[in-house]
Amino acid sequence: MLTGSSILITGGTGSFGHTFVPMTLAKYNPRRLVIFSRDEMKQWEMAKLYGDDPRVRFFIGDVRDKDRLYRALDGIDFVVHAAATKIVPTAEYNPFECVKTNINGAMNVIDACIDHGVKRVVALSTDKASSPSNLYGATKLAADKLFVAGNSYSGVQNTRFAVVRYGNVMGSRGSVIPFFMSKAETGSLPITDVRMTRFMISLEQGVELVWHAFEDMVGGEIYVKKIPSMLLTDIAKACAPEAEQLLIGIRPGEKLHEQMISPEDSYHTYEYDAHYKILPAIYNWSADEERIKDGRKVAEGFEYVSNSNSEWMDVETLSAWIESNRTKVGMI
Repeated sequence: MLTGSSILITGGTGSFGHTFVPMTLAKYNPRRLVIFSRDEMKQWEMAKLYGDDPRVRFFIGDVRDKDRLYRALDGIDFVVHAAATKIVPTAEYNPFECVKTNINGAMNVIDACIDHGVKRVVALSTDKASSPSNLYGATKLAADKLFVAGNSYSGVQNTRFAVVRYGNVMGSRGSVIPFFMSKAETGSLPITDVRMTRFMISLEQGVELVWHAFEDMVGGEIYVKKIPSMLLTDIAKACAPEAEQLLIGIRPGEKLHEQMISPEDSYHTYEYDAHYKILPAIYNWSADEERIKDGRKVAEGFEYVSNSNSEWMDVETLSAWIESNRTKVGMI
């Protein structure tokens, strides 16, 4: 589907973009892949990786600026919406800015994609959008709802919107693994709570989930990949086995466990071999056979939470992953 097409990724200089771009160029050979973001220095550094590759373009802009989005989306077939204000404490202390990017920005992307006749749009979500306990999660829940409802707005343009949702991304910039590794030489690591658990997904798995969404979507689906969980204390052991673990308490807005599917979602959720799919409750879309395909309805009250997950990653597995990805951890 993506072969020979024109693709734009918002927030494309972030961790996800640094993995999505080379993987997509290699697998699909798109005609044009546009990185849309607001940080000129990150674009400058990223551009060095692709030399004179005529397929890769860079476009300075902000999803808050609808006019700039309109210009960037000219001739685009597919969009990945990865731009977001996503650091939980930052959002708590700068709520207006978080809303402007995560909610207003989402509305701008939806409007601009419909007006330009973009074929399909996949938005990146987060576990924090499920039963949100912080502002970041609340804004991402609102964005998820906007992208789902965008399918009923597109009219004759037939632009389709879907969402992918995943938890802690292993080694991404600002995540817990590079943070622990940066603290290893101090001899101690701050632990918020010994009971805390997190889902574990690689950037490559996240990209593959986006590809699947583009291929599978009818419109309005939320895709949740099946991934293992880990105790935060075990993540710390894998990052710095000799370091002392110091209990500091949970930060403002932080959850003890990651939830990606809530019991309320269970009424519209279907299971597949490698993922779950939350179907839209509106317009009876959750009963649409074209959206369900070969899915199996989950039990009423089902929830997908990191502490009750059936699959777990051990310290040895994460240690091996860190060793093989040491040069990339925290860099993208």
